[in-house]
Amino acid sequence: MFPQEHPKIWLPRALRQTYIRKVGDTVNLLIPFQGKPKPRATWTCDGCALDASRVSVRNGERDSILFIREAQRADSGRYQLSVQLGELEATATIDILVIERPGPPQSIKLVDVWGSNAILEWTPPQDTGNVALLGYTVQKADTKSGVSLSWHLLGTRKLWFTVLERYHRTSCTVSKLIVGNSYAFRVFAENQCGLSETAPITADLAHIQKAATVYKTEGFAQRDFSEAPKFSQPLADCITVTGYDTQLFCCVRASPKPKIIWLKNKIDIQGNPKYRALTHLGICSLEIRKPGPFDRGICTCKAVNPLGEASVDCRVDVKAPH
Repeated sequence: MFPQEHPKIWLPRALRQTYIRKVGDTVNLLIPFQGKPKPRATWTCDGCALDASRVSVRNGERDSILFIREAQRADSGRYQLSVQLGELEATATIDILVIERPGPPQSIKLVDVWGSNAILEWTPPQDTGNVALLGYTVQKADTKSGVSLSWHLLGTRKLWFTVLERYHRTSCTVSKLIVGNSYAFRVFAENQCGLSETAPITADLAHIQKAATVYKTEGFAQRDFSEAPKFSQPLADCITVTGYDTQLFCCVRASPKPKIIWLKNKIDIQGNPKYRALTHLGICSLEIRKPGPFDRGICTCKAVNPLGEASVDCRVDVKAPH
């Protein structure tokens, strides 16, 4: 009788956490194992048999090799190696994630220009490249006021200057713009593979003008600009992933300046360190830090001034990561 050796798998340390490859990369995993007589080694992906047209396996006396020539996002999943010897079995699990560059943000809009500042908003990309975004890169291109701006030239890199990198929100204020110049802006999405290949450009230019001299004429009645709060942009329903910070945005117009109150499920959350509320030039934002299942529910933004109040709601859903 030959001595019997129980089956055991020696999973390399690098494969004990998610194994990340880029689209087009080769996946070549060698997993050593033991067992006498020679055990039977089998692979599955997400509990199903492997697609032999995409994945090849070679089993030796002491190891098993899993090979994918050119990885695609569809190859992502939980792979399990099973080594069986009679009634005895050893298993090892490897999570493979295949990623690529994200798509571009869907749009970018010049919201307002005041003084030497421009306010921008954009929408996230439809495709994040199968992995969480690291943030956004915002760039500006300028020209002297009165000089025509060639959109063809805007495509060349030398005219673009980066003003923000790995920025996490979907709105920003670009400051210190030069009086007399006009500016276009564009925004890239970024993940572990790099920047999106393209970036949307603002349809309108930001013209930075000198402040006009105001002459006050006696006898003219001042126009009353007072108004009750009114939301020009509501909150949008949000689906986020456990542990990843997320933001909610809305826009309100009112005079005098309204008091902004945030509620979750009709309970005031001001002072709660899990939430960070900001208001700037009518843009109201709420950052939810590392959301969990208890952050699901209805979020409300309420604006109040002496002339009245208004509110908008949205539903927040928190899902577990894949």
